[in-house]
Amino acid sequence: MRVDVFLPSGAGCSVALSPESSVGELKAEAQRRLSRRCLRLVFGGQPLEDLSSTLSEAGLQEGAAICAVVPPVQIAATRGAFALCVAGGGVVIWGSSVDGGYGSTVQDQLTRVVQIQANEHAFAAIRHDGTVVTWGDEQFGGDSSQVQEQLNRVQQIQASSGAFAAIRDGGSVVTWGYATLGGGSSRVQEQLTRVTHIQANAGAFAAIRDDGSDVSWGDPDYVCDISQMQEQLQQVKQIRASREGGFAAIRRDGTVVTWGDRDYGGDSSRVQAQLARVQQIQATLHAFAALLEDGKVVTWGDRLQGGDSSEDHQLTQIQEILTPPTVPLRPFGSMAAW
Repeated sequence: MRVDVFLPSGAGCSVALSPESSVGELKAEAQRRLSRRCLRLVFGGQPLEDLSSTLSEAGLQEGAAICAVVPPVQIAATRGAFALCVAGGGVVIWGSSVDGGYGSTVQDQLTRVVQIQANEHAFAAIRHDGTVVTWGDEQFGGDSSQVQEQLNRVQQIQASSGAFAAIRDGGSVVTWGYATLGGGSSRVQEQLTRVTHIQANAGAFAAIRDDGSDVSWGDPDYVCDISQMQEQLQQVKQIRASREGGFAAIRRDGTVVTWGDRDYGGDSSRVQAQLARVQQIQATLHAFAALLEDGKVVTWGDRLQGGDSSEDHQLTQIQEILTPPTVPLRPFGSMAAW
């Protein structure tokens, strides 16, 4: 099968792959041919977010035209510092030196950066070649020297409050930082293969493998046992976590599966019938918001922390949900908050 991938500038390339090749393979080949990193592929107006799905499962056919866009400017924050990824992959850092701000010793390494992640006191950045640069409080993961040799071909990084987890090309996982907050994964390391998604709450990580099985590790107070949910966690395309212990996953058919702390979004039974054709999910510390295909928003979790928007009649025609410090965009740039 041959598909065409175009940048907004009009530059493009044709990629020939088997229909059973993955979206991730298509993305990697398009990035190589277009000399871009971390492109976002869009087909039929929808982002191709599930990199493990095959081209046929994603609805791609011979001659399909795919738009490849460079993600917007990224900014990440610890408790006391900011890191801003600017055009060209440079990074601007400011704030408390204790939390990874001014005085960073890795500034000269922060070139061609494509993703930045932060926990409470440290940063991790993925560079164009898949290597990782870390800085900030050493105990919180600012020092990755013990695992540096493994930090190559990295595709994605997630963070708990005190540790990092990186997914490498092929689905293996590398962790570092506070062991009790997920930085130590030796107990489950043999299970961390063929991982397609990782998400974290404040104290633990949850990884979904390509067969839908779950691997969780970290602080026992935050770890969730979902061994009985394997069938429900098939064909997951996105996972989000509330900081205090709830998880939510969007499946490829637009339905949603939730688990974890019931008070903080792990139980969506109150709105489950409405959670169909879901396009996006975002989370606060204690609640979730889901954007439906028709532009409506469904919320659940702690009612005082954004989990109840039933009285907000502005939540229609929403294009995207953003968590603080930004708020949801409506057509023509108007905003709604709750």
